[in-house]
Amino acid sequence: MRTVTRTVPAPADMRGVLIGALPGSDLVLDLRLESVSEGVLVSGTIRVTLTGECARCLDPLTSELEVDIQQLFVYPGNEIDADDEDDEIGLLVDDYVDLEPALRDAVVLALPLAPVCREDCPGLCPDCGARLADVEAGHGHDEVDPRWAALRAIGSEQMTATEGQRITDHQES
Repeated sequence: MRTVTRTVPAPADMRGVLIGALPGSDLVLDLRLESVSEGVLVSGTIRVTLTGECARCLDPLTSELEVDIQQLFVYPGNEIDADDEDDEIGLLVDDYVDLEPALRDAVVLALPLAPVCREDCPGLCPDCGARLADVEAGHGHDEVDPRWAALRAIGSEQMTATEGQRITDHQES
């Protein structure tokens, strides 16, 4: 068994849609390499600084992510690699392991789908795009969706007709 602590540059495609590791940024690896009968078991943690934008207000954000990793690398010709259908097992090539795909998979799968700058981020106004954290408390718009304008016109015609009927009924009594 051997423990390894290294800082390596992040590959270019270690990101999601809104957040990820900048290419070349530091990945801090704290790994344990264990010899097993099938090959080498690599386990440990990955620490990385993420940069991106808030899913609600689109402000830039940075955060830290720590991910656990565990990957088995088998010797070529081992019966385990012949039975492997889901590519969860790597191969030892000339007594070396290629950790990059395993590191990428672990980090990308742990990325938040909708990162937020803070848990109570109110986001953006859907009508004008203003940051709701920066506007007054009662911010709103009285604009009617044009698809509903015809219904509003019908409703106002019926209200006018009903009010006219009430006035006529009141005058007759």
